[in-house]
Amino acid sequence: MESISQRKKDHIQICLTQNVQSAGNTTGLEAYRFIPEALPEIDFESIHTETRFLHKPLKVPFIVSSMTGGTTEALQINRTLASAAEARGWGFGIGSVRAALENPEVRSSFIVRDVAPTVPIFTNLGAVQLNYGYGVEQCRAALELLQADGIVLHLNSMQEIFQPEGDTNFSGLLEKIRVLCTQLEAPVGIKEVGFGIHGELAAKLYEAGVAFVDVAGAGGTSWIEVEKHRAKDPQLQLAADTFAEWGLPTADCIVQARACSPNGFLIASGGIHNGLHAAKTLALGADLCGFGRRLLEPAIEGEAALDKLMARLEFELKAAMFGIGCKSLAELKGTSKLVRTAPPPARA
Repeated sequence: MESISQRKKDHIQICLTQNVQSAGNTTGLEAYRFIPEALPEIDFESIHTETRFLHKPLKVPFIVSSMTGGTTEALQINRTLASAAEARGWGFGIGSVRAALENPEVRSSFIVRDVAPTVPIFTNLGAVQLNYGYGVEQCRAALELLQADGIVLHLNSMQEIFQPEGDTNFSGLLEKIRVLCTQLEAPVGIKEVGFGIHGELAAKLYEAGVAFVDVAGAGGTSWIEVEKHRAKDPQLQLAADTFAEWGLPTADCIVQARACSPNGFLIASGGIHNGLHAAKTLALGADLCGFGRRLLEPAIEGEAALDKLMARLEFELKAAMFGIGCKSLAELKGTSKLVRTAPPPARA
């Protein structure tokens, strides 16, 4: 368990101090532009951004993506993020709670419901752990620990194989996810960690009973790059460089997932840095937008800095909606004013 806690500490420090941006890969959102509506015919103050997630209301279609837990440093980060999510009406996701399930001493770093009593909270475990002794009982324990409204299982196969202590048996997981969805009382979601979920896989996951999919596409943090900074083996570091461009851009993930699953609840994350990016993801078909590392540094700086950034992100979303004449999220998702201005990149 000491190794898990140290790994979490390493991840926080690396994300704060190293360039772990997906190299040679963008979100793909830069290829889309909104057609400005010079006469929007709406009152800016009448724009509504309210929605629902996990049967609870949100003031904006934003969530704090799962990031950290299991260390002393993570305790304050998570509580600051959760408190801000409560104040602003965002959803909140915690980092993997495996450390807490296996070591009661670190459980306090995951306890946030007292500072976020009303917003939707989802707990988090690696899907691969279903091949390493985890099942419905552990998922129930993860839900109970956070008093969470749902659970997300993260898919991080490429991170695990570049992680020196990684768990790499990903065989047969779809069927185990299907069984879990039938046995667990709470909604089960699936998210990637920054390399993307393509449309066919999203459709398989929904068919298996998954309540929501977070595509977590390329263009933001590369966890291959993060693990490269932890690796001591020079050959593993060189191999990580080979995969610097690995991943499916976030925009492509959204388009594919929505085309394959018109009614699936879809979350967009992966390199989303501002409210205009968020508006594009929603116009492409996402239901919610997740922010991760973008929030980490201000969360460490303090509540005032974090609230300032979150307020700006909300304003930018509404500004984009105003700029194309959309007064609701339903209108934004149905808009014809998002156009592709660049052809998709050629793929080998």
